[in-house]
Amino acid sequence: MASVVEYYAGKNVLITGATGFMGKVLVEKLLRSCPEVKALYILVRPKAGQSMQQRVSDMMKCKLFDRVREENPDFHQKIIPISSELTQPGLAISPEDVEKLTACINIVFHCAATIRFDEPLKHALQLNVIATQQLLSLAQQMHHLEAFIHISTAYANCNRKHIDEVIYPPPVEPKKLIDSLEWMDDGIVRDITPRLIGDRPNTYTYTKALAEYVVQQEQDKLNIGIIRPSIVGASWQEPFPGWIDNFNGPSGVFIAAGKGILRTMRANNDAVADLIPVDVVINLTLAAVPKLKISSICHNHHVMSSFKRNPLEQAFRRPNANITSNYLINQYWILVSHKFPAFIYDLFLRLSGQKPQMMRIFNRLHKAISLLEYFSSQDWEWNSENMNMLMGQLTPEDRKTFNFDVRQLNWPEYIENYCIGTKKYVLNEDMSDIPAARQHLRKLRNIRYTFNTLLIVFIWRVFIARSQMARNIWYFVVSLCFKFLSYFRASSTLTI
Repeated sequence: MASVVEYYAGKNVLITGATGFMGKVLVEKLLRSCPEVKALYILVRPKAGQSMQQRVSDMMKCKLFDRVREENPDFHQKIIPISSELTQPGLAISPEDVEKLTACINIVFHCAATIRFDEPLKHALQLNVIATQQLLSLAQQMHHLEAFIHISTAYANCNRKHIDEVIYPPPVEPKKLIDSLEWMDDGIVRDITPRLIGDRPNTYTYTKALAEYVVQQEQDKLNIGIIRPSIVGASWQEPFPGWIDNFNGPSGVFIAAGKGILRTMRANNDAVADLIPVDVVINLTLAAVPKLKISSICHNHHVMSSFKRNPLEQAFRRPNANITSNYLINQYWILVSHKFPAFIYDLFLRLSGQKPQMMRIFNRLHKAISLLEYFSSQDWEWNSENMNMLMGQLTPEDRKTFNFDVRQLNWPEYIENYCIGTKKYVLNEDMSDIPAARQHLRKLRNIRYTFNTLLIVFIWRVFIARSQMARNIWYFVVSLCFKFLSYFRASSTLTI
């Protein structure tokens, strides 16, 4: 193989999850960087009243495809949608489409999965494990298949502190679990789920571990590869910095912080944020196909300062957050910075004849944050020898075209672009409105200062002015402050 680009020339590629966040970036990168790829077959299901063709058409209109649209206006002709439903037997692919796929597909990228942490076990098992089994069964019928790439997660084995590039024994034999749950109603499954998943935090990591094992069982029949990205975030460089299209993972946290809604979060301040740009994951995935190995990529805050420079529109409060690992301190900040302001704001809405909403928003936020606490309060070590070996095997041109060397990444700049990306591409806010948004933040700051001043006056009049002991304590504290300031000024004068 002379290069990665040459490898994909003339190839037919099948992609699941192509309308999802990572899938779209994979499709765009293949079309732009490997223009000689023959065709991309994507499994799509009708959704929310939209037909398969409408969903694909909407996807191709996305700003993500602007660069490839400029270079090749007819790029859509290489995208061939296949009607499919991952929760149905045989993935609900028609016999005609099965015949077409088995006759021509060279490479399969399995990106589809449910990434909800609180997904019911039965549904997570269906989407993440059973669908993978059925796709593997289809792959075995493909006459010209060269590679089957499964996108997993670095947290599939998060019950271990050190994770090597191996497939660990599954927590349970997948077939036995599937057979056992088949006859149980949803209530019984919900009740026994905590005991089944054991020391894993949720059904997502549990079923992704099972899926890895299912893929490994086919290694004698198929040329397989497993990619384990950590928390996938906005793009670093491609097709442009900061592209993101969803509220999942860190994006929702960033937006909540930028809006001034999220003011406290329980996390380990010393823990590394295992965040990886989506284009890094896709570059590694495409480069890994010719040299298949199990690969694990994971990585590493500047959010508040970025949102103060580039504020979101109509923020609830000024961006500011307290990160603490202490449960009691976190509960105090939730009460003071979340629940009390939400109560006051809802009271104002009620008095003005409007429907209260902030308490409901905060309750949803707390539920989402609680699902992340397991990951924000711990550290893991991942082995990445295969990734380093792959990097060493690429040509200089491929290292540039399919760059996945995160050592080159400037993290403050990346986080800045990420925050701007949430503003531009998720919230669809106009960057020209930033001066008005900054003025709104200054207004919020003045309101805060006024409220704090009135609160101090209230405390003085109600509690301190009426008690001789309280006044004595107050005067003592104030005199200490004046003495400290006097000493500081005197020391500064002597130093000069």
